[in-house]
Amino acid sequence: MMSAADTTLYIIGAGFAGQMIAEEIARKKIFGAARAFLDDDPARIGQKIDGVPILGPIDRMVPLLKRSEHDEVIIAMPTAPTERIRSIYTILKENEFEHIKIVPSISQIVEEDVHLIQTREIDPFDVLGRTPVTISLKESLSYLRGKRVLITGAGGSIGSELARQLLSGGAARLYLFGHGENSIYQIDRELRLLQNEGVGEKTTIIPVIGDMKDRNYMQYIIPRLKCDVIFHCAAYKHVPLMQENPVAVIENNVFGTKNILDAALENGVARFVLISTDKAVAPVSIYGVSKLLCEKLVLDAALHVQRRDAAYMFVRFGNVLASRGSVLPLFMQQLQAGGPLTVTHPDVRRYFMTIPEACSLVLKTGGVGKNGVPYMLDMGEPIRIADLAEQVIRFSGYVPGKDISISYIGLRKGERLDEPLWLPEENPQLTEYPKILQLKNSMKSFDSGSDGQKLAELLALLRPVCTYTDGKTEQYRNKEYLYRILCSYFPSIRGSEV
Repeated sequence: MMSAADTTLYIIGAGFAGQMIAEEIARKKIFGAARAFLDDDPARIGQKIDGVPILGPIDRMVPLLKRSEHDEVIIAMPTAPTERIRSIYTILKENEFEHIKIVPSISQIVEEDVHLIQTREIDPFDVLGRTPVTISLKESLSYLRGKRVLITGAGGSIGSELARQLLSGGAARLYLFGHGENSIYQIDRELRLLQNEGVGEKTTIIPVIGDMKDRNYMQYIIPRLKCDVIFHCAAYKHVPLMQENPVAVIENNVFGTKNILDAALENGVARFVLISTDKAVAPVSIYGVSKLLCEKLVLDAALHVQRRDAAYMFVRFGNVLASRGSVLPLFMQQLQAGGPLTVTHPDVRRYFMTIPEACSLVLKTGGVGKNGVPYMLDMGEPIRIADLAEQVIRFSGYVPGKDISISYIGLRKGERLDEPLWLPEENPQLTEYPKILQLKNSMKSFDSGSDGQKLAELLALLRPVCTYTDGKTEQYRNKEYLYRILCSYFPSIRGSEV
């Protein structure tokens, strides 16, 4: 049987990333041996690095390589645009290379520090969509050095990627908060493994299991953690599922967020960053309403901060590629089952961004954002989901409509063809930071015109639905009553009742 140490590796890219990977392979001697670098730079082609030859150009050389079924390829080009990664992947697959890995993008690397443990199998999310914006993590994370940082929903797609990137920020402590023990266990274990392999700095990692719906617990735990910064990612988010469970989403997202905000204000937390969504814009779903209310809660909290250096804000963006429960992982599962890939409507479109890019921009915004100012990420142009389905099919080596079909199943309640990122009156403005926009007039909450008092009135009406209250027992868990209240404040959701 062939061992990992017998594997032959080709490294595409002879720059800093490729050289660091090759040096680590040679030093550990358990991952195989690098046979050659492949590069397009004429100044490098024909040279050797520690005895390993540099061959090229890449497109011309790949078909000439002697290949065995055990060979692996590592694409070590963190600054390459998505289009180039896509073309390299295509030529590798055409020449029957099956084991293809990739290093992180430059936005996930601090000071050109790349480790073998960070490489992973390439997937559709690496070759679809636009080229992510490049952000210097070292500069973006400088405001977190020596701080105590809490991530809620740390086991989720966004929370876990924030945690990975925060390893390089020099935070004194990184609290991983969540109510699901398995997801927290997994990200805690991953971060410790990354640290052991030299990734990031020696931040103290502390997993915290708890439920943000428990107000007493949040009042208890926040002062004991003494956190300086909170990134609030925790939320119920699956639109059709939340349409079936409207009370649960209001209880968790709205009152859970309020519990954290109140505890943060009372204990002098300096920075609070809420992760929001395009579905909060003129919401047509219960989930969208819940996130819009979270946005309002954050802006209202910003009016009550006591510290001069405090900054409470939200960052709104659209879909992220590969997040749990999103369309791309679903497509991959359907593909493995032989299809069909299900799309709600031929014309449905969504904004997309990679998880690492979104998280880099969120971390940047957390440092430069101002108190009470709402922000939005520039998502580029929306993508037709049907086009995305076809790209996934082709990525996997199949022909759409011939090998794998696409089935249109119809829009579900709470869904719409397009998800706008902003209201006209929010009038997004450029900031001095690429891909980060500032919104205006976001505290104009409801159609009836409003302020914090209107928000407080609505919360008072919603609370007996989520919390058993003497004298209002008929309202407890009453979703029909809940919808009547929400429709009176948010007419856009009328017709979405289950």
